[in-house]
Amino acid sequence: MKNTIAILLLIISPVMFFAQQNGVEINGWTNVNTFKCTNINFKNSPTIYSFTGNQLPNLQLQVNDFDCKNRMMTADFRKTLHSDKYPVLTIKFINFAKTGGNRFSATVEVKMMTVTRKYNIEFSEYKNSLVGNKRLKFSDFNIVPPKKMGGMVYVKDELDLLFSLAIKE
Repeated sequence: MKNTIAILLLIISPVMFFAQQNGVEINGWTNVNTFKCTNINFKNSPTIYSFTGNQLPNLQLQVNDFDCKNRMMTADFRKTLHSDKYPVLTIKFINFAKTGGNRFSATVEVKMMTVTRKYNIEFSEYKNSLVGNKRLKFSDFNIVPPKKMGGMVYVKDELDLLFSLAIKE
């Protein structure tokens, strides 16, 4: 029962958060707390995306545009992703297909720093937006999760990438 509730929350929460807007959010966990970093400029973007034809979206996100609602956490996030040396995080759609009803499947290429990984992601259409999420790991991108206070506080290796793309009706 507990697993069923957790799965439902993973499916429903991004849909409710991102309804009718663009958004990219990275959620993570420490051994004492959680964090949520949102790309502010992308969230405020009026861009409408199209998933028909050969031109699939290629999102270029500035790492310094992510805000974790805590100055220290935001600075640590940017430092972990080496924003001074690698200022752009890229999410590129390789393919996209309808799987039934308002469900879609995509292969997405995520590039952080110098490492590129491909993921299959399920999307749902909700109020003129496509909403999807994928659990990633820092280690997928050769990133060592940060530690503070001599290792007493540490960031867990897993993080969730949630995003929503405004689409035409």
